[in-house]
Amino acid sequence: MSTQQKITTLREELRQHNYNYYVLNQPVISDYEFDMKLKELQALEEQHPEFHDPTSPTLRVGGMVTKNFETVTHDERMYSLDNSYSKEDLMDWEKRIQRILGDVEVQFTCELKYDGASISLTYEEGQLVRAVTRGDGFQGDDVTTNVKTIRSVPLQLQGDYAPKFDIRGEIVLPFEGFAKMNAERVENGEEPYMNPRNTAAGSLKLQDSALVAQRPLECLLYSIVGKDLNITTQFEMLEKAREWGFKVPAIAKLCNTTDEVLQFVEYWEIQRHELPYETDGVVVKVNSLRYQDELGYTAKSPRWALAYKFKAEQVSTVLNEITYQVGRTGAITPVANLQPVLLAGTTVKRASLHNADQIAKLDVREGDTVFVEKGGEIIPKIMGVDFTKRPGNSQPTQYITKCPECGTTLERKEGEAQHFCPNDTGCPPQITGRIQHFISRKAMDIEGLGSETVELLFKEGLIANYADLYTLTKEQVMPLERMAEKSAENLVNGVTASKQIPFERVLFGLGIRYVGETVAKKLARAYKHIDALMTASEEELVAVDEIGERIAQSVVEFFAQDENLQIVDRLKSYGLQFSLSEAQLENQTDTLKGQTFVVSGVFETISRNELKKLIEDNGGKVASSVSSKTSYLVAGANMGPSKRTKAEGLGVPIISETEFFGMV
Repeated sequence: MSTQQKITTLREELRQHNYNYYVLNQPVISDYEFDMKLKELQALEEQHPEFHDPTSPTLRVGGMVTKNFETVTHDERMYSLDNSYSKEDLMDWEKRIQRILGDVEVQFTCELKYDGASISLTYEEGQLVRAVTRGDGFQGDDVTTNVKTIRSVPLQLQGDYAPKFDIRGEIVLPFEGFAKMNAERVENGEEPYMNPRNTAAGSLKLQDSALVAQRPLECLLYSIVGKDLNITTQFEMLEKAREWGFKVPAIAKLCNTTDEVLQFVEYWEIQRHELPYETDGVVVKVNSLRYQDELGYTAKSPRWALAYKFKAEQVSTVLNEITYQVGRTGAITPVANLQPVLLAGTTVKRASLHNADQIAKLDVREGDTVFVEKGGEIIPKIMGVDFTKRPGNSQPTQYITKCPECGTTLERKEGEAQHFCPNDTGCPPQITGRIQHFISRKAMDIEGLGSETVELLFKEGLIANYADLYTLTKEQVMPLERMAEKSAENLVNGVTASKQIPFERVLFGLGIRYVGETVAKKLARAYKHIDALMTASEEELVAVDEIGERIAQSVVEFFAQDENLQIVDRLKSYGLQFSLSEAQLENQTDTLKGQTFVVSGVFETISRNELKKLIEDNGGKVASSVSSKTSYLVAGANMGPSKRTKAEGLGVPIISETEFFGMV
């Protein structure tokens, strides 16, 4: 046997043993035998670098150091899930599905929701080429080197895998491995880690991949995205992923009714404590991928999936003090400062009390013993008061009437949940909050400038609004605390570089109330230039897809303020992008303005998402269900019969993709 053949044989053997141990949990050789084969392969590869293979099992041991993790844009956005906590939530969700799909039988796939760090793995021709964290859903960090050390992540696939796809899942740290890690830390005199989830997430950002390789991380997969996958259901997707070599929990179940879904939830709410991983609920998905495609997405979540959360862990502790925070929009948030208590693996010291109504409803007072749980097992919240332990001298909480930061009398508009400080131009947390929002990653993403530096620049009188950032010089910044010459240079260069950020992100960065990322994109696409948006009326704004009265009113109010107009004028003069680029404008027309389309079925020459974008790029509006306001139903193959029936009943024209292309 030649050296090359020996290397190839060892690689194939080790891949199979790795799969047997980490995916199937059925090892056929001892750890010692595996290690001996791995060392033999390492020695051969070192002697013969000409036979390098990026998928070799020797890469699992790590050793590469990553100083900076590159930011990568996801080919397909990683959405978050809507949460459900009751049977009523689940039934309401099913009704919403039926309203869109019509009277069809819908199956559901139920999977456990593992509590780890979300990851997206990209495979091309069966090889792992990239691993990216979820990040903000649009872009994340490239952590490929670290993920390659995780034994349950296949570097080379098996079977009839698709040529290119992304597969999503969770990087988790099993309880047993977590306990061993902590035992070693305690023995070495170090502080133990608080919980498996945060430890798993932190592991992905370690600079030395050899350290990651020492941690017993696992990767559990649940979703494939890509073209030409030849998969028709979610359940089939899970089976295919297993066949290709991925670790996919076999717990998933196909359910025909919401009652069966609830039985699955009730069973695993108890049995989950026997599992080797942290779980916090059940993810319920419409099984048919065609129906998933038809249901589509809201601005934040897929309509075809829901996270049914298990009952949160609850503890009691003493509320020492209620303080009040001022947000960038002036909203006042009361905060409960608690006697520190361990809850779901983390030490909780603070919890949100939301607003004055919540305080009054629960009759929460300083000195009370309160029940705390994690809402969605993430944000701590107070659920109630143990009145049997209330001190005898207790006094009802009097909600503040003046801003704790600037002393301005608070306001509360009709229909609003929170009190607000109206002093938006003179209240320090509002000023710095707006600037911090402006420089954030999803907005201007200014390198070299963080929240603490913003606070420092404001405190030193160098900036009073985000337009002032563009007048900063290196000489002004250098004298600041912890600011060396190179740091000052990076900050000024980062501000200059942000002038190339596209219009929709600049618009989001302005911090107009209720204008999030998605709304900013809609407005930028609809108005194309800031000048047109600044003069738009509420009635005109409401006509834009997904823009309601509250958003429209907020936009009009923002541009009615002289200070905001002056800041925008200054930003224009500094060279920021306040219109769509020429490339974006080339694809934009008003051909379909005033027309609403519903898209249904599978198309031959274009994907559903591409077709929807084409409608919006040409000024049209896309709706999810047929109504009397629908202008056209664009019908593809396998379209839901209910949509056709409803369109015919309302006299809505039904057109093919070819006929649609003729319109644009």
